[in-house]
Amino acid sequence: MQHQNRIHMNNMRETQSHPGFSASDIASVLPLIREPVTIIQDVSTGRLGVCRSGEGSHLLKDSSQFRVMGSLPPLYPEWLGDRSFLEVHGLRFPYVAGAMFRGIASTTMVIAMARAGMIGFFGAAGLSINALERALDEIQTTLEGTGLPWGSNLIHSPGEPDLEEAVVDLYLKRDVQRISAAAFMTLSPNIVRYSASGLQADPSGQIHRKNHVFAKLSRPEVAHHFMTPPPKDILDFLVSKNKITRMEADLAARLPLAEDITVEADSGGHTDNRPLPALFPTILGLRNALMDRYGYVRPIRVGAAGGIGTPSAAAAAFAMGAAYVLTGSINQSAVESGLSPEGKKMLSKANVVDVTMAPAADMFELGVKVQVLKQGTMFCSRAAQLWELYSKYDSLKAIPSATRDKIEKTIFRASLDDIWSETHRFFSERNPKEVEKAEKNEKYQMALIFRWYLGNSAQWAMTGDPNRHLDYQICCGPSMGAFNSWVAGSFLEKPENRSVTNIALNILEGAAVITRAQQLRSYGVPVPESSFIFFPRPLS
Repeated sequence: MQHQNRIHMNNMRETQSHPGFSASDIASVLPLIREPVTIIQDVSTGRLGVCRSGEGSHLLKDSSQFRVMGSLPPLYPEWLGDRSFLEVHGLRFPYVAGAMFRGIASTTMVIAMARAGMIGFFGAAGLSINALERALDEIQTTLEGTGLPWGSNLIHSPGEPDLEEAVVDLYLKRDVQRISAAAFMTLSPNIVRYSASGLQADPSGQIHRKNHVFAKLSRPEVAHHFMTPPPKDILDFLVSKNKITRMEADLAARLPLAEDITVEADSGGHTDNRPLPALFPTILGLRNALMDRYGYVRPIRVGAAGGIGTPSAAAAAFAMGAAYVLTGSINQSAVESGLSPEGKKMLSKANVVDVTMAPAADMFELGVKVQVLKQGTMFCSRAAQLWELYSKYDSLKAIPSATRDKIEKTIFRASLDDIWSETHRFFSERNPKEVEKAEKNEKYQMALIFRWYLGNSAQWAMTGDPNRHLDYQICCGPSMGAFNSWVAGSFLEKPENRSVTNIALNILEGAAVITRAQQLRSYGVPVPESSFIFFPRPLS
């Protein structure tokens, strides 16, 4: 199996097979993570060095010059996370590509990840049911008969509960067995229904889960909802509506709603901007406490997301105990991404400081913000201007005429009356209740008009509208800048070479090399500083 799992690296440097103590000797052994390594000491000097355990270990036999201080077994990228995560989901690597909205996490990306032994989630948020169904058709048809795992997004839609229910109906109808649950602050009957559907117990009493929820969250109180059994009142409600059976409800009451928790730190899009080293151990501690309280037999796996754009970041996440890592922002620049070529080019030039917070379209009235790219676009300042006007005035009529003229020319490029006509048509088809509410509340009408700009700015970035280049809204976290710095001068610097699998394999390979470097350093081996930087290379 180890031989089958080998990832071959091109242009591998020559390595020594004898005890080595110099920086170059140690550095040459570090990339050979799939081989055991022996840590040795020169008896005369006390210096620590390394030796490839295979070819060079015979030199240590009956030698009074060297003393064996320890050894490290092979280390594969596949082994960095929780083995149960791989076993449960049928994966080779502990790596997930997140569900970027409106199909930015495209069907092509999901299929590529599945074929590489990883898992990708389709970006269903913001799409119509018909568009989502077409995407499921493509994924299921392409992967039919392979048994390869994949998933799709379920975003909480408290303002459109019917849409959320329709998405769950479709997922259950189409046998989508993995979803990435996002933006949930409390549990809805829809997410409970999905999790409980298909639960069965074998004659020994072991419960088998058909549908898997990957809960993406950044708050302990939300994690608590997903790590505990679903509330009894919701289960009883679903049984009364014939949405689940009584047996499924009884089994669900014995399990956490989700067994895969993705801790999302500072990231693109909606984010609390929490640092992973502070957030992850907090959620991990909560997981341990709840495991003990409820006496769960199976583990709750906790993965890490947000800020992961380099091998060092991935290695750090695994070192904290992450069962898997999830990447998001950096995959937008991949060739499989649904973002426009112009948008990918903008991302490829971003630095770690080239991101900022801007008003969110879906929760504009609440003042919620998303993290976006600020370099090369005026979206951030223009969206902030709209939020300032909304906060200050109670209606469009209250906005001074000079200010209104300015935003019509520079932001909307149309009269606000025309924008309202377009918005009215949109919501008349999608959700007529929104139109009724706006006609009774002038401030809410203003919010819908301003949301027209916020929503379309993301669409312009996806289509690459050349007339709206300065209005592109591209959700992005600082990991994008870290990634660009890491790949500078390598084959991954050019967007056309950034396949989602090449990105993933290099991050995992590098994380394993850095982990090996840290292992050796913890033994006292003088590992050179350069060994903690993995330079990207074509991997297969």
